Amino acid sequence: MEWNLDALTKSSTDVQVAGICGGLGEHTPIPSWIWRVAIVGLAFAGGAGMIIYGLLYVFMPDADSGLSSSQ
Repeated sequence: MEWNLDALTKSSTDVQVAGICGGLGEHTPIPSWIWRVAIVGLAFAGGAGMIIYGLLYVFMPDADSGLSSSQ
């Protein structure tokens, strides 16, 4: 699997909080549980994980937004 960040969306199936880490897991070769551990680790290490997660929550489109990567 390769990195497919052009079609990056929140996950509608692998959701723990908002689908951010699930979406990253679906579009990268890194499993979603590793993304979750990294975000939580960064949150405890100065709060950067909370900032990153918040930005991704705001700017990452929903899986059912209907947007295609060809637009």
